[in-house]
Amino acid sequence: MSEKALQPAMPDRLVEMVECGFVIWATDSVDETMRARFDNERIPVAGVRQVRVWGLQVDDERELPGLERTQVPDEELWEVNLEAKNGSKYEFDSTLLKPVR
Repeated sequence: MSEKALQPAMPDRLVEMVECGFVIWATDSVDETMRARFDNERIPVAGVRQVRVWGLQVDDERELPGLERTQVPDEELWEVNLEAKNGSKYEFDSTLLKPVR
């Protein structure tokens, strides 16, 4: 089985970002200094990658009082690599972005 077959399908909103090739900020939560490094109307998409954040299991109630066993689930994230005005590349969580229409 190929590596590509094991990866989950890219969400539709990400497909739209990749096909369009440009994004804008979806929220104001990104620091203003960081935002200033990018174009205000069309930020070029340089790539997309899937990231898996492994969950954890805590079996020690000293770590989380009252919870002898706590399970934090794995999380699947999609990062979008953006190109700044000076050509530098930065990765951001895809939920911070939306495609340019």
